[in-house]
Amino acid sequence: MRIGLLGGSFNPAHAGHLHVARQAMVHCRLDQLWLMVSPGNPLKPALGMAPFAARLASAQKIADGRRIIATAIEQKLGTIYTADTMAALKKRFPRTKFIWLMGADNLAQLPKWGRWWQIVQAMPMLILPRPSQTRQALAGQAVKRLAHHRLPARSGLCLATTKAPAWILLPVKENSTSATALRARLARPSF
Repeated sequence: MRIGLLGGSFNPAHAGHLHVARQAMVHCRLDQLWLMVSPGNPLKPALGMAPFAARLASAQKIADGRRIIATAIEQKLGTIYTADTMAALKKRFPRTKFIWLMGADNLAQLPKWGRWWQIVQAMPMLILPRPSQTRQALAGQAVKRLAHHRLPARSGLCLATTKAPAWILLPVKENSTSATALRARLARPSF
């Protein structure tokens, strides 16, 4: 089985998440894509973060429940850091071929993540373009260290079976939907 893992706060989940999930499923011929709702992100402030149950519910709302699945597996595993989540999933599902999906905005911040080098060595990665952030990410420290592990976009079909570190930039039009903008719009009073 080939499973894509898209971790995030999903504060809230939105059409942009669904767009990249669908594109990743086609490009990498995934059997499933898991929307892994993070119980807490050590790099994000708790202020303005919706309760976990509300964020999970928003992810479930956009998931189809068959191939795109919203999951609380990080909460169930008790992991905080991505490196620990990846290790636990690989141990629990030893026959599964995982791909880690990461937005270009997070790729730019990757060197700030706990044990980031273990992350890139654990699973091949599919990098998702983000409006106004993809170029910056491709010029960043992580990409400089990973440049020789980049595969051509046409390699998506074999990414799940490629030994990490390996990564591809998903060749898809950027989706401008933003959870930050959605929260700001919802916070404005309507008359």
